[in-house]
Amino acid sequence: MKRLVARWLGTQLPPATIRLRLTALYGVLFLASGAALLAITYVLVAHQYSDSFFISNGKGVVVGAVHVSVHSFGVSATKKIPSGANIVVRPPNVVPKPTPQQLLAQAHGQSRAAVNQLLMDEGIALAVMAVLSIWLGWLIAGRALRPLRTITNAARNISATNLHRRLALSGPNDEIKQLGNTFDGLLERLEAAFDAQRRFVANASHELRTPLTYERALLEVTLADPDATEQTLRETCTQVLAVGEQQERLIEALLTLSRSQRGLERREDVDLASIAAATLRAIPRNGVAIDGRLGPARTNGDPRLLERLVANLVDNGLKYNVPHGKVAVQTTTDAGRATLTVTNTGPVIPAAELQRLFQPFQRLDPDRTNGDGTGLGLSIVEAIATAHGARVTAWPQPEGGLRVEVGFPS
Repeated sequence: MKRLVARWLGTQLPPATIRLRLTALYGVLFLASGAALLAITYVLVAHQYSDSFFISNGKGVVVGAVHVSVHSFGVSATKKIPSGANIVVRPPNVVPKPTPQQLLAQAHGQSRAAVNQLLMDEGIALAVMAVLSIWLGWLIAGRALRPLRTITNAARNISATNLHRRLALSGPNDEIKQLGNTFDGLLERLEAAFDAQRRFVANASHELRTPLTYERALLEVTLADPDATEQTLRETCTQVLAVGEQQERLIEALLTLSRSQRGLERREDVDLASIAAATLRAIPRNGVAIDGRLGPARTNGDPRLLERLVANLVDNGLKYNVPHGKVAVQTTTDAGRATLTVTNTGPVIPAAELQRLFQPFQRLDPDRTNGDGTGLGLSIVEAIATAHGARVTAWPQPEGGLRVEVGFPS
C-alpha cells in the first residue's frame, strides 16, 4: 500500500516512525471529534430556527403566528391565523405592508442563509484547527518520545568499554522512565557480567600459568645441575607429573563450569540418594568420618552434572575440615522437592566471606586450608544448581564448618 501511494504521488514517503503515526492519529481523532461537534451544532441551530415567528399588525397586536422548520437546507412552513383576526383593506397609493406570506419567505431566506453561513464558518474553522492540531501533535509526540531517542542513542554508543554509563532519566515515573530504569538495570548486570568475565579470565590465566612456571623451574634447575643423578631426575619427573595432574583437574573444572553455565543438554529422572551413595563409596575420606542419611530424593536433570555437584560438595567438606572431623550428607524429599544437604566441621568461616567462596578461584586463607583446591568447587556447584533451577543456600556453622543446602524444584 505504501509503495502504491508513493508511486502515485511520485515521491518517496517518509518512514512510518512512531512520531509520524502518533501525529496522524492525533489528526484523525481531532477531525472525527470536530466533525461530530459540527454536526451536533448544526442540529441544535436548525432546531432553534424551527421555533415560531410571530407576525404583528404594526400596532402591538399579534395577528398571526408562523411556524418555520429547517431540515437539511430544506424549508417547510405552516401558517395559523386565528378566525377572529381583522383583515385591513389598504387604500390606494399607500405602500402595502408585508403580508404574512412575504414575512414567511423572508424568515425562510434568513434562516437558510444563517445556517449555511454557520456551516461554512465552522468548516473553515475545523480545517484551520485540524492543521493546527497536526502541528501540535507533531510537537507533543516529539517531546513525549524524546526519552526514547535518548535510550536509542545510548544503546548505539554503549559498548563493552563504557558500560558504566547510565541513562538516569528524570521526570514522572511513567512507562518511559520505567523503560529507562530497566535499561539502566540491564547495563548494570552487563557491567557486572563483563567484570566477572574479565576477573575469571585473569584468574584462570594465573591459575594455569603458576603450575607451568613451576614445571619449567623444576626442569631448568634439574638440567642446570651438573651433579644430577638418576634419582634426582626421577624425583623431578614425579613432581612434574603431579603438577600436570593438578593442571588436568583445573582444566576439567573449567570445562565443567563452562558446560554448566550453558544450560542442560539432557534431562533424566534421577535419584540424588543413589548419586550420593555412589559418591561416598568412591571418594577417599582422608581420616574424616562421613555420616550418610540418604532418603529418596528424585528430581529431573543431567546425571553427570548432578554427580559433579554432589562430588564437589562432599570433596569440599572433606578438604576444608579439621583432623578427625566429620561430614554429614543428607537427601530428603519435602512436598515433592528434592533436597541435598552437606554439613562439615572445619575452620570458622566469617559471614562476610561466605558469598566470596562461591565465586571462581576464591578460597579461605591458605593458612587455614591445605591449598590443594582449584577454587572452583563451590562456583561449579552454584552453576550446576542454577542450570537445574535449584537454589543453593549456605550457612556458616558457629563452631566451625559450613552447611550447604541445594533445593531442587518439584
